[in-house]
Amino acid sequence: MDYTSLVKDIRKALPALDLRERESMAEHCSFRVGGPAAVMALPGSAAELEALCGLLRAAGVKPLVIGNGTNILPPDQGLDRFVVATCPGVGRAAAAGHTVTADCGATLAVAATAAAEAGLTGMEFAHGIPGSVGGGVIMNAGAYGGELKDIVAETVYLDEDLVRRSVTGPAHDFAYRHSVFSGRQVVLLRSSFTLAPGDKEAIFARMRDLAARRRASQPLEMPSAGSTFKRPVGGYASALIDQAGLKGFAIGGARVSEKHAGFVVNAGGATCADVLRLMEHIQKTVLARTGIRLEPEVLIL
Repeated sequence: MDYTSLVKDIRKALPALDLRERESMAEHCSFRVGGPAAVMALPGSAAELEALCGLLRAAGVKPLVIGNGTNILPPDQGLDRFVVATCPGVGRAAAAGHTVTADCGATLAVAATAAAEAGLTGMEFAHGIPGSVGGGVIMNAGAYGGELKDIVAETVYLDEDLVRRSVTGPAHDFAYRHSVFSGRQVVLLRSSFTLAPGDKEAIFARMRDLAARRRASQPLEMPSAGSTFKRPVGGYASALIDQAGLKGFAIGGARVSEKHAGFVVNAGGATCADVLRLMEHIQKTVLARTGIRLEPEVLIL
């Protein structure tokens, strides 16, 4: 698609909007791979995001919306798409009563810290998850025994036609790495989380403890998308990969982490093609050995 006239119209209507052509996806992806997006917008507020989506709706363009880019794998050739990056610009989080409300582009760490500062407990597990609130809600992110489904009260979003809607409670249809938004071209605007009062110092201590456990067990110093595969029924992907003797196995610049077999990391100069070939090799090896087919957790664009 030729976005020339659309870019011109958007710049006229939203002169303060950070709008970039041929922007490298690798700069907005924790794997540090991927070619350029045709156009990328980085709105600076929720209001600017909604205004932008109104212009895109009028033009008949459905954007690809990303948050902190921690669970995506963009192609080497780039994307002929209008990409909207919500993090960090659409990143407000605030507490009121027993509720924390966070914009879609707020990182889960920002939202969890807002909860802790207000003396609210129940979100500590999310502090170390590197993604955004929007991405986390879409995939029901979780760690250390907690999942967002346990605390999400309401989500306001724009549907496939970029019309504002909301869902509450059970209507989120949460399951393991799934929500009512999974696989849909929607734009999450904000979510609210219902939490419980707690001791502020104890909450921060719990967050520090979980951070230390992450640093000790995960290759946080290397580019990756976190857990590469979903947890299979009755087991763990990392254990299956380790038992298959694949720790340290590499294709090009992509490598199975020696520290945590559930992570495929960019060991230097990896391409999307390297990562995909390594993922396929892992799947085939584990399938041949155990009969279990690992399903990617990372979103392959």
